[in-house]
Amino acid sequence: MKLEENLQALKLSGMSRMWQSLKENRQHQSLNLTEGLELLLQAEKQDRDNRRRERLEKAAGFRYQASIEEISFLQGRGIDKNTILALSDCQFIDRGESVIITGPTGAGKSYLASALGHQACHMAYKVAYFNMHKLMLKLKLVRAEGSVVRFYEKLNKQQLLIMDDFGLSRLDQQQRMDLMEIVEDRHDRKSMIFASQLPIASWYDIIGDDTIADAIMDRVIHKANRIELFGESMRKMK
Repeated sequence: MKLEENLQALKLSGMSRMWQSLKENRQHQSLNLTEGLELLLQAEKQDRDNRRRERLEKAAGFRYQASIEEISFLQGRGIDKNTILALSDCQFIDRGESVIITGPTGAGKSYLASALGHQACHMAYKVAYFNMHKLMLKLKLVRAEGSVVRFYEKLNKQQLLIMDDFGLSRLDQQQRMDLMEIVEDRHDRKSMIFASQLPIASWYDIIGDDTIADAIMDRVIHKANRIELFGESMRKMK
């Protein structure tokens, strides 16, 4: 059986493509066994990393295709480059820390949250992205279906949970309890990113019940990295 057939039979697609490239450029004739094997293995590793990242990004359900490299650090926006670079190594996920991004409509909160999420996928972390309103609707649906516990378990498996557009509407009693359940499950263990156009001080009113709001806020703000955006709408500027 030819080498190409063996590579395909073993589903080594990265190695197969590299081998074809080496043959087409006649480079394989100038490489010794060790050099050739290193190139093939590197190609296979890169191929598997890319496919794993694609799977993670698809499963996350991001709102935007975003990247750290494309974030605008224009003066006056409130985005400190050193802060973003520090977060881009994703060690905040290992430490179970949260990130709170606040700012006016169009300031780039969702894009920044998505960029951090994409970066986490690139580094092989499991991520879930939700618009807050849709997350609450999803919880209502799975509760009616009797599968809410299973959904909580699925959420808890995600190493990073992004909740975008937090605070657009006041939570009702069941939604407060749902948010408390999510936050409690992840506290000091799994990371969260909140993106909201409301300042943190206004979150108490949005959550509602003082006792539950205190419990949620204490857990969310504890060890949180805060980013406050300013300036004109980036959509308007574009």
